[in-house]
Amino acid sequence: MNKNEFYYDLPQELIAQTPLERRDGSRLLALNRKTGEIRHRMFYDLPGFINPGDCLVLNNSRVLPARLMGSRKNGTGAIETLLLRDLGGDVWECLTKPGRKTPVGTKLIYGEGLLSGEVERSLPDGNKFIRFSYEGVFLEVLSKLGEMPLPPYIKEKLSDPERYQTVYSKEPGSAAAPTAGLHFTKEMLCGLEKNSVKLAYLTLHVGLGTFRPVKEERIEEHLMHSEFYIIDEKTAETINRTKKSGGRIICVGTTACRTVETAADDEGYIRPSSGWTDIFIYPGYRFKAMDALITNFHLPESTLIMLVSAFAGRENVLGAYNQAVKEKYRFFSFGDAMFLY
Repeated sequence: MNKNEFYYDLPQELIAQTPLERRDGSRLLALNRKTGEIRHRMFYDLPGFINPGDCLVLNNSRVLPARLMGSRKNGTGAIETLLLRDLGGDVWECLTKPGRKTPVGTKLIYGEGLLSGEVERSLPDGNKFIRFSYEGVFLEVLSKLGEMPLPPYIKEKLSDPERYQTVYSKEPGSAAAPTAGLHFTKEMLCGLEKNSVKLAYLTLHVGLGTFRPVKEERIEEHLMHSEFYIIDEKTAETINRTKKSGGRIICVGTTACRTVETAADDEGYIRPSSGWTDIFIYPGYRFKAMDALITNFHLPESTLIMLVSAFAGRENVLGAYNQAVKEKYRFFSFGDAMFLY
């Protein structure tokens, strides 16, 4: 398939720059993937689409304040460092700007010496391996110095960093939020549980590769980024029990979807596991475990709109997106949501 088959025209003013005051106050476009029927609702109406006995699968990864502003140790030139992946032993894969100013051996300093680093390796894609030095606990140092790494299409400053975290975020490690979960409130989740809906939490640390454009004309030639995931025994058991009893597996976001589909066997049952996944889901893929998906609206020609199209049908999805543009929905990370079932 060609990437231009996943293009739609989006006016810039529909890209949401700030979160709504009320998390569940966003709009919800419900798309029946079998009939193509579209219903316009509010996110707080979502419980009406979820049945007792269904299972919501949520990604509990927490976004790191991974954007560091520093300089070279000799005091010349500001350097922005974005933490992408923890390689262990205080070494991180990072993106530096400007990258040409940080060759191997460059010493970096942040927060007047509270944190320092040295570039140990430069990768073909321009990313760097940086070894950090500090006193105390790294995440505590990062919380003092780091900023939230908002996506490149968001130009407004975020007044409350917690609005780029889900209310159930727990495991630090992401460079971007699993944004479908930003709409949920603790009250909604409690209400769903009281209505016999199961909640199953997994972890997938979202990388900035999620924003990487597909450059190849033939999408099959795109090299997918990899991300680290964990599914524990309790979560696997909850999902499998739901499937056995006839309930639906409803993934909250493409990250939960990709994790579940990575860990599922051919019958759709999940095994407890952890590791790296680079699964690329596009039309033609046979879903093994997921029965419904809650997601935001995604960038044209992105791997995420390809995943959604694989699940609900390309024509259905592009029709829904064009309808959302016409109805002036808010798009992307702080935007409105879809329920595909």
